[in-house]
Amino acid sequence: MWYNSRYLKIYPGQWFLFLLLVSFFVSCSKSGGGGGGNGTGTTVYSAEITVQLADDKQLIQGFGCATVFTPPNTSTLTPVEFDRLFGTAAGQVGLSLLRIRIAADDSWRATELNYAKEAIRNGARIIASPWSPPARMKTNNSLIGGKLITDSGAAYARYLNDFAVYMATNNAPVYAVSVQNEPDITVSYESCDWTADEMRVFLRNHGQLVTATRLMAPESFNNNQAYVNTLLEDAAAESHIDLVGGHIYGSGLAFNPVAKAKGKEVWMTEHLDTNYSYTASLNTAVEIHDCLTKAEFNAYCWWYGKRFYGPLGQDGQVTKRGVVMSHFARFIRPGSVRLGTGANSRTDVLVSAYRNGTKRIIVAINKGSVTVSQKFQLQGGTAGTFVPYVTTSSRNAEQGTAVNAAGNSVTIQLPPGSITTLVEQ
Repeated sequence: MWYNSRYLKIYPGQWFLFLLLVSFFVSCSKSGGGGGGNGTGTTVYSAEITVQLADDKQLIQGFGCATVFTPPNTSTLTPVEFDRLFGTAAGQVGLSLLRIRIAADDSWRATELNYAKEAIRNGARIIASPWSPPARMKTNNSLIGGKLITDSGAAYARYLNDFAVYMATNNAPVYAVSVQNEPDITVSYESCDWTADEMRVFLRNHGQLVTATRLMAPESFNNNQAYVNTLLEDAAAESHIDLVGGHIYGSGLAFNPVAKAKGKEVWMTEHLDTNYSYTASLNTAVEIHDCLTKAEFNAYCWWYGKRFYGPLGQDGQVTKRGVVMSHFARFIRPGSVRLGTGANSRTDVLVSAYRNGTKRIIVAINKGSVTVSQKFQLQGGTAGTFVPYVTTSSRNAEQGTAVNAAGNSVTIQLPPGSITTLVEQ
């Protein structure tokens, strides 16, 4: 507080009142009207949110990454690195989905088969996406660009099915195959262009030929809702779609009420951010939170599993982004269900909750620059003891002291710029 002694004179008897006023104004400027001290001189802000223990939302099928090509200057993944990506122990990421490429060449098929086996060894499931049909089936006889020849529709459906058979025969069954990776964007690498109507006709006429696994479509690059709904609103085409897949580049993070009304799961199967700072890594947690709570996706897949901006770095070690992803992936296992939550009293703290069997998991992301004493009021059931795992710029999923639910509520301090996962014991 600034003052000029020429215009402000304080007499001895007024010093106590002056100091009291200074203390009041400083306290208000720090607390913003809420919170209290924590005994260390640092202001702690209070927040409260309700978790509805009996309010089941969508099924969570898992979190994953891709191994569809070998990135530049990146060595192939080793079994130890697969353990780091897909294991659920301390220091591991805990992924449960691997996205591979349906390649036309036998060499890469063998590579992806081995990758799939390593992921399956760690309990993961496999999804497979084609970047292009075989060149012989395309209008330009090339793996880059072009379209599927109309008369090749049945042959292409059998090609997708044959890949699923090949994987199953080699002890690496795929959970689903996609019709096409990003059909709605023209690029200069391996690809194929499909209009929504072309894919609708393909699904309607030939989708029934994919019998060895589930069929996913359309994997639009920005989860284009008009594209997706063109497929879903044709009853014959829709009947052959087991999963709706989509990416969230651009404006792709969106909820699809048509898919929900038709009982279709929606999986987010690719996104990336090449910024690997801690702030960017924490933003990935925010993105996952939004994918699950706003778009109500059933699964979330990152792009490359091993890359300088991925969950593993070029050195094969878990990155900060991998640590952040582990707050969801290690504890929210396939088959978990998201639970309903109310609005948090502090908007800079994002909270989502889940049920994994009989255990509850709460994930809290403190985007702000202040410590928050966060209260979770648990309604619709009883709760027990929760163990916190905390990540900050200097801590990596650090396990804390167990906290008992008192009066069916749990309160924990959230450091600034952090992600905390509470796991019920």
